[in-house]
Amino acid sequence: MSSVPEAGPRLAGFTIGVTAARRAEEFGTLLTRRGATVVSAPAIRIIPLADDSELERVTEQLIVHPPQIVVATTGIGFRGWMEAAEGWGLAETLRDTLATTRLLARGPKAKGSIRAAELREEWSPASESSAEVLDHLLAEGVDGVRIAVQLHGATTEWEPVPDFCEVLRCAGADVVPVPVYRWEPPADRGPMDAMIEAIIAGSLDCVTFTSAPAVASMLMRAKETGLLDALLHALRGRVLAACVGPITAAPLEELGVPTTMPGRARLGALARHVAEELPRRAGRIYAAGHLISVRGGCVVVDDEVRQLAPAPMALMRALARQPGRVVSREDLLAALPGGGEDTHAVETAIARLRAGLGKPKAIQTVVKRGYRLALDTADCADTPVPQPPRAAGIATPARSPRPAQPIGVW
Repeated sequence: MSSVPEAGPRLAGFTIGVTAARRAEEFGTLLTRRGATVVSAPAIRIIPLADDSELERVTEQLIVHPPQIVVATTGIGFRGWMEAAEGWGLAETLRDTLATTRLLARGPKAKGSIRAAELREEWSPASESSAEVLDHLLAEGVDGVRIAVQLHGATTEWEPVPDFCEVLRCAGADVVPVPVYRWEPPADRGPMDAMIEAIIAGSLDCVTFTSAPAVASMLMRAKETGLLDALLHALRGRVLAACVGPITAAPLEELGVPTTMPGRARLGALARHVAEELPRRAGRIYAAGHLISVRGGCVVVDDEVRQLAPAPMALMRALARQPGRVVSREDLLAALPGGGEDTHAVETAIARLRAGLGKPKAIQTVVKRGYRLALDTADCADTPVPQPPRAAGIATPARSPRPAQPIGVW
């Protein structure tokens, strides 16, 4: 589903993919208010386990033999656990049991759910990382300690997981896993398949992820459809991967995909961060006295968004990859959707491109050779735009390096 930008020039002309399953509409609104076009394709669906016999069995076991420590890893998981207990008539008993334990919250969402249940956490890491929770427990010693760990989702070959319980067991703890919910790929794979293809085609400027399972689900689907290499190539190049935090980014970072993220793992912070990063990274081409920026689904000419049909858009991308250099009719024909053998189709698409840009002189015809963007020699230089140094710290998480975008290069 796509939404057209309403207002806010900062992201005008940019097309952003949203993979969130929960709060997708809220996040999409934050982006469209800044001018973006949003394409939504939930990468996962959360399956509550309110009727799951294993969760009920574990809950009853913990009530009879209370743990000394309970680790809440996610807000939705802890809240779902309490809601499930309500359905079994065990909510008050479970709450009383948990009130006698030491509650640790992995992050602010888990902390919020604990407090919503009228309980209080003892400690929560500043990093919002399971690894820091684990280090905290190991540092104080867990030998002989009964610890309940609220699990989340499912593990895959790409998720940063998951030997949390096993490490505690090896340190001598009596670990009770609490399987509160699980995630699955979406029932309808169509939207996610379309988003993967859009990433590969370069018709998205950015794709956003708000959970590691969403990343894992997209990678799984791309592998199933034989598009994993092409997807990773696109994410390592033109399409920006924006993640809500380091835990979400970890599966991509492991595969060599550069990611960007806000200083705080919040939806609002992610929307603001994307609004800062995309314009900063946008390629700029100076042609025939006009400033042109090629985006995923349109071209911005002198700050005016120009929507183009697929054929002229494809030619614009081909010309912008080598600004100022001649691109042959044969190469442009190969770039057209559907290809073909008649170079007359290129002439037609070029005419439509010139009309669509509103600046016909920006595209030059080179007789018997092809077409090029009308750049001056100085504008064709391969000098990269200087990027301000970004020191890693609490407010600015460390990120994989991303090549600087040269002036005049798409």
